Amino acid sequence: MLIVMEARAGDEAVRRVCDEITQMGLTAHAIPGSQRMVIAVTGNKYRVDCDHVRTMPGVSDVVHVTHPYKLVSREEQAEDSVFDVGGVTIGGQSFAVMAGPCSVENRDQTMRIAKSVSEAGARIFRGGAFKPRTSPYSFQGLGEEGLKILAEVREAFGLLIVTEAMDTETIGLVAEYADIVQIGARNMQNYSLLRKAGRLNKPILLKRGMWATIDEFLMSAEYVLAEGNRRVILCERGIRTSANDNGHVLDLGSVPHIKRVSHLPIICDPSHGTGQKYKVPPLARAALAVGADGLLIEVHHAPMEALSDGPQAITPTDFDTLMNDMRNMAALLHRTC
Repeated sequence: MLIVMEARAGDEAVRRVCDEITQMGLTAHAIPGSQRMVIAVTGNKYRVDCDHVRTMPGVSDVVHVTHPYKLVSREEQAEDSVFDVGGVTIGGQSFAVMAGPCSVENRDQTMRIAKSVSEAGARIFRGGAFKPRTSPYSFQGLGEEGLKILAEVREAFGLLIVTEAMDTETIGLVAEYADIVQIGARNMQNYSLLRKAGRLNKPILLKRGMWATIDEFLMSAEYVLAEGNRRVILCERGIRTSANDNGHVLDLGSVPHIKRVSHLPIICDPSHGTGQKYKVPPLARAALAVGADGLLIEVHHAPMEALSDGPQAITPTDFDTLMNDMRNMAALLHRTC
């Protein structure tokens, strides 16, 4: 449920309500709004008898949330979540582009691609140091060596870094190097990892699982917010179907639906969402058109030589062309890219 405080309610009134919620065996999340404080209550499995809370000083209303997810819902927060990450705005009128190779393969490859995406206008560099692969014999990433190369990219080009954490054992190490910690599609329902991500003081990029419904996706985000980390970026990365030759479909319809029911920003990954590079530019443009807050794009200077996901990576030249298109489109939609 949500407890809406009066606009004039002071800190003491908020504290007393939070204490009362704690005494009920539940958890209170005090969330400042643009006009008044809202206290989200979690931990209840059933509807809670809260008539006595309505009568407490400073309380304006008590609202029972209809969605199973509470903290990520529009019922809890009507306005869009917008947050700053190292000088880059995520959400709102800004359209954030994250680009780079699927895997950090070596220093020269990574620095070369970082230079090209930076010159094209990307502000955030993506690259995997730890790689979850279908086959145990495929390239698994460079580990901490890869993280150190990503740190060099930040130093050399001023790019923020987003990279994936695969497990609870290494998420702390990843957070030491990353500006944004990614939780991949295969880990979307790794609840131990989500809880640990929720205790980090770093934004989390949460990818939708390949078979996940939208409600399941948002419930995974709820795990992170419930631990106290409200800086979550959702990522639509495509779902598996039998609709085409490779089974990947970028679910663009999920974007306006999620923005209708949740305040969290959502970006699209047309690289994983299609698996084929020729589909990436048109679907990237479509993502902006349907209201996404950014893109996650794989770029490689020699896709056929890439150690992972080469067929879906676009070249730096194609990325530069795409960025020009995105800026022109964004201006028409009164957004900045």
